[in-house]
Amino acid sequence: MDNIVVGGAWPYANGSLHIGHLAALLPGDVLARYFRAKGDRVFYVSGSDCHGTPITIRAKQVNATPDVISEHYHREFCAVFEKLGFSYDLYTKTSDPRHKEFVTEFHKRLYGSNYIEERTVKQAYCPSCKKILTDRLIVGTCPACGAATRGDQCDACGEVLDADTVVNATCADCGTPLSFGETTQLFLQISKLKQELCDFLEAHPYWRKNAIAFTKRYIDEGLRDRPITRDLDWGIDVPKAGYENKKIYIWAENVLGYLSATAILCHERGIDFKTVYGQDGRHYYVHGKDNIPFHTIILPSLLLAHGEGLHLPDDIISSEYMTLEGRKISTSQNWAVWAKDLMEDYDPDAIRYFFIANGPEKRDTDFSLREFKKQNNAELVGVWGNFVNRTLAFAVKYLDCDIPPVAVDTYIKERVLLLYNTVGTKIEKGAFREALEEIFEAVRFGNTYYDARRPWKTRTENPEECRNTISHCAYLIANIANLLHPFLPFSSAKVAEWLGITLQWKEQEVAVRQVPPDISILFSKIQ
Repeated sequence: MDNIVVGGAWPYANGSLHIGHLAALLPGDVLARYFRAKGDRVFYVSGSDCHGTPITIRAKQVNATPDVISEHYHREFCAVFEKLGFSYDLYTKTSDPRHKEFVTEFHKRLYGSNYIEERTVKQAYCPSCKKILTDRLIVGTCPACGAATRGDQCDACGEVLDADTVVNATCADCGTPLSFGETTQLFLQISKLKQELCDFLEAHPYWRKNAIAFTKRYIDEGLRDRPITRDLDWGIDVPKAGYENKKIYIWAENVLGYLSATAILCHERGIDFKTVYGQDGRHYYVHGKDNIPFHTIILPSLLLAHGEGLHLPDDIISSEYMTLEGRKISTSQNWAVWAKDLMEDYDPDAIRYFFIANGPEKRDTDFSLREFKKQNNAELVGVWGNFVNRTLAFAVKYLDCDIPPVAVDTYIKERVLLLYNTVGTKIEKGAFREALEEIFEAVRFGNTYYDARRPWKTRTENPEECRNTISHCAYLIANIANLLHPFLPFSSAKVAEWLGITLQWKEQEVAVRQVPPDISILFSKIQ
């Protein structure tokens, strides 16, 4: 039994989740369900990112406090994830006292390392608003690509910025050009870790191309040391004398949420945390491409600097973007489809199917409601739902609900056994679209087999052959539902109950001799 950590990116609790979040995060649930079915010990963790400037900005907009705003969206996120079947072992939040305690102890040790340095740096100030500005309250031009940007990171090219490098920097609130004073901060000297980070990258040639390209670019352009403290009033206190009025910079604490959440689970399960975050096990990190540097540069740097041999990321599952009818999703322009609205109108497995079958694994992919409905009707209703319904409804109507026990034909059994290996390998490699398509090829084979054996005809001409056909189809359905469970958990659970199978990653025999007489359809057509 292996220790499998699956870390889903922590969404900012300053606004609702949209379809881009779903496309990026759903692979994490597929991984967690798959490894549980294999019998591994899984730690599927994530949470709401409740600190940082985005929360305070949102709070100011609606005349509320940051904790009220973050808690509102945290509850909304929990409801969305639950309804869509995300099987987190722990979905928490960065405002949880247990996370704060973990981060505080981590930073205390970090400050004693050779990778932390105190520096005097420039600090942005708006003379009109008369206040110190955090990076997100600074707007201007990216020095790397020339696009409009905020002061923390350029959305156009992904460049992580220092506020004083932004060209023509102005206050986001009033547009006044900035002045810069001085302040003292603690810096993580990432530049000292260049060789370790190069070795880390070279050891993972199987990452997705975007993760390799982004990480290589950051290293080749010159690793920059990053401040890990900020002059803020919302966040986790800096555990160091002289820094009582500062907070830990959000990027130096939110990525530690994977560790803090895993530590909580280890405590609850009576497992040594150092075992899970030691050298044994496999760790997956699932996120969108804009978060790549935080998982391939920032998190490894924090873990390396900490000095206790903590486990570095193994697999980076970094999605490209999901666009909306050909345009980039923009929450500021209200060009988005919100997850909470989508889940109110449509079957959760239909939603999961679309965003996995069309997942932006290698390139940006597009969402349109028209295509969503088309795929639901063609694939889920017309292919998979049709195979299940025509087989089991036939057994109910013509065989008195009977599924006769038969010896499964060798070529069918071999195909099923091979499927577990090939689909499992694809899931572990992060090729979720290919894995799902391979399963649906088996569904199409099942429909073709059903048509070729013509049970509607043999039920009168050759009843034994008819029963044999239905039994073989039921065997295929049982195993296909089992294979589909990581992707489509709700419909697969229904089939598992009807046929008496256990959701384990191995060949299933139909355990029931009779199916329930009230078999329902798996999926409804969307008009």
